[in-house]
Amino acid sequence: MRPLLHSALLVVCAATQAQADASTVITRSFHSNALDRDWSYTIYLPTGYRHDGARIPVLYLLHGNNGDATDWITQGHLQTAADVLIEHKEMPPVAIVMPQGGTDWYVDRKEKMETAFFDDLLPEIESHYAVSTQRGGRMIGGVSMGGFGALRYAMTQPELFCGALLLSPAIYATEPPRASAARRVGVFGERQFDASVWHALNYPAQWEHYMSRPYRLPMFIAAGDDDLSIQAEASSLYTHLRLAGNPAALRIIDGGHTWDVWSALLPAALKYTLACVKPVAQEHPSYQRP
Repeated sequence: MRPLLHSALLVVCAATQAQADASTVITRSFHSNALDRDWSYTIYLPTGYRHDGARIPVLYLLHGNNGDATDWITQGHLQTAADVLIEHKEMPPVAIVMPQGGTDWYVDRKEKMETAFFDDLLPEIESHYAVSTQRGGRMIGGVSMGGFGALRYAMTQPELFCGALLLSPAIYATEPPRASAARRVGVFGERQFDASVWHALNYPAQWEHYMSRPYRLPMFIAAGDDDLSIQAEASSLYTHLRLAGNPAALRIIDGGHTWDVWSALLPAALKYTLACVKPVAQEHPSYQRP
């Protein structure tokens, strides 16, 4: 009986250790001063992550209009994609933060969502998790509405990020088409869509500021070929970036404005974006565990 008991204990211990070492996905809320309410986010922590370990790179991913932070996990299969890339050493271990964005388009209009991102979320993550606090270990990305927000953040605060990924970004350089949610969410104009608000917040208005700064973010830009307006906008952004000497990659694949497309694109997007990570000093953070 003793050998059998010993063997059973070894199996249990091995299973427990494997579970402890596996990647995890956690959803948590904290109080945002800018939003004046509790705000939730979902975070992916890679296999082997330790709260008391050295800081690892961090990627912030913004979801689409009226979507959910967990869409990246449930529909984008992000956990599986990240696990495989890390296991095969195609990208370094990374924490991936997915905030809940509602329909705010990540700007300070209906709520102070942009202020909340920089003044509340970044300090929350950097104080509770062992993630990089340096530009060379921090990235930004998004899908659709989140692509609009990610590109805006990359261009207005390029000193904070080393790379960006934009999946089917809703970044219409002129105006959103009639069917776009941007026209009816009450962000770009309170009662009806106001083109002047859209233009003030969209990336062409930030272009000169971005190009005048000493920072350049490699950008992974992608869309489905049936997503006609958005794939055209994605291609145009890519062309303008390359002509300006900004590193960028473009992928147009079969499909529309769906998670089938974004899930298929995600591994390449992650691999490209994480390539910007620079080795950082072995920081050992001091903070309270979540």
